[in-house]
Amino acid sequence: MEKDKYGCKHDDGHYSKMTGNDKNVCYSIYDKRPDKDGHSSIHINYNTETGKGSIVEHGADGKSTSTSIGCYLTSACMSHYLANFEDNCYELTVLRWFRDNFVSEEDIKHYYKTAPMIVEAIEQEEHKDIIYNYIYDNIVDACVEAIENGNYEFAYNRYKESILSLEQTYLKPTLQQNLVRILKKV
Repeated sequence: MEKDKYGCKHDDGHYSKMTGNDKNVCYSIYDKRPDKDGHSSIHINYNTETGKGSIVEHGADGKSTSTSIGCYLTSACMSHYLANFEDNCYELTVLRWFRDNFVSEEDIKHYYKTAPMIVEAIEQEEHKDIIYNYIYDNIVDACVEAIENGNYEFAYNRYKESILSLEQTYLKPTLQQNLVRILKKV
């Protein structure tokens, strides 16, 4: 791998580059040298103080999309639930407001640490659409409705208990579950 002013050039011709400081970090991946016309890229931006960030994708056609990183489970549910998912949809807006105003910093840090792994585990499930629908109905929608009604304690408890339950289910599989997964691959 060679390095130049565009970042690290990998053997297959794509480039990657890390920029930022101790508060804001950006990791960029380009399908070819970034100064070439028609290149595609993805930029992962992360603020180490707030735990918030975004993923911005640029296509060779010049179009781009942006997804906030910070509401992993809700974003995953909404992208499965709605054909044309928007990162600024009503549910995400309400839940982000609630997170920023009522959820403890400790719980937020825990969520940012575990939620991406939960989503990754769910993505491996054969019936992930059923799982996401369940999460939407029983966590996302239930919390949004509670927040709309001013029942912040219910929303907070539902959120926290659900994360812990999802961790138990998807991040701490039993020996039997591990054997079943291994046997499915054989």
